[in-house]
Amino acid sequence: MEAVILALIGLVVAPLLGGLLAGIDRRVTAWMQSRQGPPIMQAFYDVAKLFGKEPMVVNRWQIFCAWTYLLASALSVALFFAQADLLLIFFVQAAGAVFMVMGALAAKSPYSQVGAQRELIQILTYEPLLILVFAGMFMATGSFNVGTIFAHPEPLIAKLPLLFIVLTYALTIKLRKSPFDFSTSHHGHQELVKGVTTEYSGPFFGLVEVAHWYETILVLGVASMFWATNVFWCALLLVGTYFAEILLDNATARMTWRWMLKYVWSIGLLMAVVNLIWLHAG
Repeated sequence: MEAVILALIGLVVAPLLGGLLAGIDRRVTAWMQSRQGPPIMQAFYDVAKLFGKEPMVVNRWQIFCAWTYLLASALSVALFFAQADLLLIFFVQAAGAVFMVMGALAAKSPYSQVGAQRELIQILTYEPLLILVFAGMFMATGSFNVGTIFAHPEPLIAKLPLLFIVLTYALTIKLRKSPFDFSTSHHGHQELVKGVTTEYSGPFFGLVEVAHWYETILVLGVASMFWATNVFWCALLLVGTYFAEILLDNATARMTWRWMLKYVWSIGLLMAVVNLIWLHAG
């Protein structure tokens, strides 16, 4: 019963936090660019406006894919709040991401097709990293269970510092920030031609946006597990990590998918393997 209550709390709180975080992201970005920026609640206003528009799709398969993407993202967050198994959470969110790509591939738009292919490359890039992060957590705590990992008496970041950096690579890709934002982007100059989401419009694009809020909270939730022993230091870690993501987004340009795949897999996998070997030897 406690797990059900926690799951319901996650379903309600996660999109609220995700939308608020998106608004803060825009304001901080505007501050870095010497602009005033939109209100913090602007992300909620935008989604409300999308839900008020007339439903239009080029392929009915997109409707099913948008809903499946949202439901999978929400379910993964609910499972995380219910302290379920990390691997189960991983496969649920991965299935949702694939369905969004399938919806984009269902449209004949070249922008949508190219965006979908690039999104698949991004999924291929960060999914192995997440698996290695979860493997490191298992080696440090002896369990994939979220509750057990949160209850670990020592901060995981002391044992898994390199894996935390690896997790930030996945976070950068999931947040669609430079230099890894080539399948789509949250920036205003890409609102019309937006890669994998080009052919999603109106309420169905709103579903995609809400699903993205869920995914943001999920990845930040995984990051919070690295310092779950102290609320203050955990909050400081999350705030510092997200601010670093915004700073990186504004300080770097978009790179190519070849560069991303080569850089993330070489540096990211190397750091993950080194951290796992060090953990095993220690």
